[in-house]
Amino acid sequence: MPDIRPFAGIRYSRRPDLDLSKLIAPPYDVLDDAQKAALQSRHANNIVTVDLPFTPPKSVGPDDVYAKANTTLKAWMSAGIMVQDRRPAIYPYTQVFDHHGKAFHRRGFIALVKLSPFGEGHVVPHEKTHAGPIEDRLKLMHATGMQLSPIFGLFNDNRGEVTRRLYQNLGRPQADATEGGVRNQLWSVIDSDLENEVIKQMGTKPVFIADGHHRYTTALVYQKQIEERSGGKLPTNHPANWCMFVLVGMQDDGLLIMPTHRLVGGLSSFNMPAFKDAIAADFDVEELPVVPAQLAGVATSIAAGAPHTFALYDGKSKSTHLLTLKNQDLLEPLAPDHSQAWRRLDVAILQRFLIEEILQPKFAGGNQLTLGYTADAATIGQQVDGSKYQIALLLRPTPLPALEDLGRNNEVMPQKSTYFFPKLATGMVLNPLKSE
Repeated sequence: MPDIRPFAGIRYSRRPDLDLSKLIAPPYDVLDDAQKAALQSRHANNIVTVDLPFTPPKSVGPDDVYAKANTTLKAWMSAGIMVQDRRPAIYPYTQVFDHHGKAFHRRGFIALVKLSPFGEGHVVPHEKTHAGPIEDRLKLMHATGMQLSPIFGLFNDNRGEVTRRLYQNLGRPQADATEGGVRNQLWSVIDSDLENEVIKQMGTKPVFIADGHHRYTTALVYQKQIEERSGGKLPTNHPANWCMFVLVGMQDDGLLIMPTHRLVGGLSSFNMPAFKDAIAADFDVEELPVVPAQLAGVATSIAAGAPHTFALYDGKSKSTHLLTLKNQDLLEPLAPDHSQAWRRLDVAILQRFLIEEILQPKFAGGNQLTLGYTADAATIGQQVDGSKYQIALLLRPTPLPALEDLGRNNEVMPQKSTYFFPKLATGMVLNPLKSE
């Protein structure tokens, strides 16, 4: 079961000339060139310069861009812009934000989690990973000797014991920054009795990765490479055996999970009557009296409705149809090797049946589809205009208990099954890997 421990993080100095709101950034993989430039224009020392040395994100750059990132980071530390804490700590971390007029307050903490391969220990994934993003992050990790951004992990805290204990008598935050409308606050707990109590409480809890699968896989590859260079298994306390996480209780009121809607292109012969006929045995189809500007309301409606309900937006006719599953066992013959929990996932039904069994073979001539993803249904009408994408499929959020259900069977969901909002900020604290 999971081992966690405090660590001496590296943080921006608490100086009057360093406004943390101008120094932190969203995760590297949601940024493009223009967004990176905008962050750099806020402050010359914005963390994005180090965390995203090459664009587009998830692609692999030449060695010199990673070396330059390291030079920049070391220069900041030499100048006292970033400093390492004097002693290990656990870092309570909150995010306060509004969504659709409602205020949320997510509470968690940052600590190191002992690495364990997927399926062999306490860290449980829910999505597959791909080689490109891992190679990019691995080169950056080797160059800087640093884990720059945390993995987002969830744990069962059904009585709120861990969170409640950590947040007792914290006082004022040591770091306070707002980015993208989200207020990020950080504290430092250096009470050894409290640390040991939290470590003990977490000792029986699996950690489910909510976001950061590629970064966690990178840490596993990094660990293996350091072991190979060292000629044997590393001591337990070696930094390469540990990975920085933000850990949040699954019962936290501020935990907001959103769906990732699919944008579909490459459809050479799509028309709604033929599609309706193709799924008639398994779905009821009803046209909705809405215009593209109302798609956000459609997404909200199906999220609050019955399971296995989807919406399809056709960019050509600008029409929207509600798809309601009639056959609950639809995936049983198509995915016999998966558990019933997996086969009942809306995202699995969408991917394995609607995309792989209907759209690709019947409306794309068997050719590979062009897929895009968005959590913001309000943008679908603009993106699905018949050029790159012809239709969009809207779905309900994946229920949080599904992560636990699939974890028991060592199963993973299709890509982009969840979107935890908001993203964690990069730059609140860095994890040094002094192993080379």
